[in-house]
Amino acid sequence: MSDLSQASQTAHIEEAHATTTGISHNKLLMWAFLGSDCMFFGSLIMTFMVYRGKAAGGPRPQDIWDIPYTSISAAVLLLSSLAIVLALTYLQRGNERAFRIWLLATAALGLLFLGGQYYEFTTFYHEGLTLHSSLFGTTFFVLTGFHGTHVGIGVIWLLSLAWMSKRGKIPASRAEMPEIVALYWHFVDIVWIIIFAVVYLIPYKP
Repeated sequence: MSDLSQASQTAHIEEAHATTTGISHNKLLMWAFLGSDCMFFGSLIMTFMVYRGKAAGGPRPQDIWDIPYTSISAAVLLLSSLAIVLALTYLQRGNERAFRIWLLATAALGLLFLGGQYYEFTTFYHEGLTLHSSLFGTTFFVLTGFHGTHVGIGVIWLLSLAWMSKRGKIPASRAEMPEIVALYWHFVDIVWIIIFAVVYLIPYKP
């Protein structure tokens, strides 16, 4: 009787967290957040496109871009998407140790990307491109800086999940939170692909 009651209570809890779309409230909230974030980054990207030619005598994009270096940073971030997919796969198989390893690998790749971005920013600063040097500099640093902030938040989230898993708080039956974190992380990676293409690959025309 007690098992039946517990199963009934579990089903009731799962039903309470589901919406009419079949998606839980938590996932629906994350999708809503990502939708608003799409508009946010869209506005930043459009602003950058408008002002990318306003260098005001300072360094221009073609003078400072290091496409091979930035391509490696982009590859590192894309590789982190594969790592978090592997983490979820191992969690679903009940292998929590491998889940934590791949979570930490994802976080490490995120930190490597942030380190590369910091190096790139300091290099641009020494070459004369700063937040206040021109409208081009302002829009560039705001756009890429906000993306870097999203990556940093994701890294903290990943490390928190690894810590919770170590304490036994994320079994395979509670995979919703890691799935939400993975959804956020994939979004951050996709946004970077768009930023990389728009900011670094589209030819500059004075």
